Amino acid sequence: MQPNPLPHGSPQPAQHPPMIAVHNMSKLYGEFVALDRLNFDVQRGEKIVVLGPSGSGKSTLIRTFNRIEPHDSGSIIIDGKIINEKTSLTELRCMVGMVFQNYNLFPHLSVLDNCTLAPQLVRNVARKDAQEMAHNFLKQVGIPEQAHKYPIQLSGGQQQRVAIARALCMQPEVMLFDEPTAALDPEAITGVVSIMDTLAEQGITTLCVTHEMAFSRRIADKIVFMDQGRILEITPPEQFFTAPQTERAQNFLNQMIRY
Repeated sequence: MQPNPLPHGSPQPAQHPPMIAVHNMSKLYGEFVALDRLNFDVQRGEKIVVLGPSGSGKSTLIRTFNRIEPHDSGSIIIDGKIINEKTSLTELRCMVGMVFQNYNLFPHLSVLDNCTLAPQLVRNVARKDAQEMAHNFLKQVGIPEQAHKYPIQLSGGQQQRVAIARALCMQPEVMLFDEPTAALDPEAITGVVSIMDTLAEQGITTLCVTHEMAFSRRIADKIVFMDQGRILEITPPEQFFTAPQTERAQNFLNQMIRY
């Protein structure tokens, strides 16, 4: 049974603009096309996992969102703002946080100081307020007792949680994760899943590059599958892992399952 159409003149359902909109976007290194005319949207609060073989452009893609890698053509729009060479990098990187694969913590600073440095210097947050915020986020990621330790005193999983708390202290609207589960044990991976779920509940949009198939299936709202700088599929995780749309994705999954 088909639903009745709306009467003429009736209000249409509200359409929320995407948090991230990518239109015909490309990235070049000389004559090499790293990203080739990409098009996709990400809704606010979505958890997107980007999969693909090494060299497919996954990390380059998410790095264009905070202009670590400036794109060369097409457009990127984040929360209604066009991202280009005129964009203030300070403002952009307050809005778009990133957790790097090697965490990039300052080794000479305590966990607390790692978390409070940027809010004080960039957002002009008072030291007391920055420390209170940092304590709250360290509690949220499950390591409040580590505040006065130094990175070298922490495990890899703990360092990663510090990196997440540090990014959250800038109060971003988007979080980028580059291989967040690399070298983590299963318990730590479960912790990352929980943190990402919490971020989504808070309305923070997350994009994650990973090679971990089980993690991808657990965390993603959508899978973006890339190869040779192009997006071949954008599908829900269950569909991607059980009935991929392309032969290339099927071959990729067969290889990952084999190893």
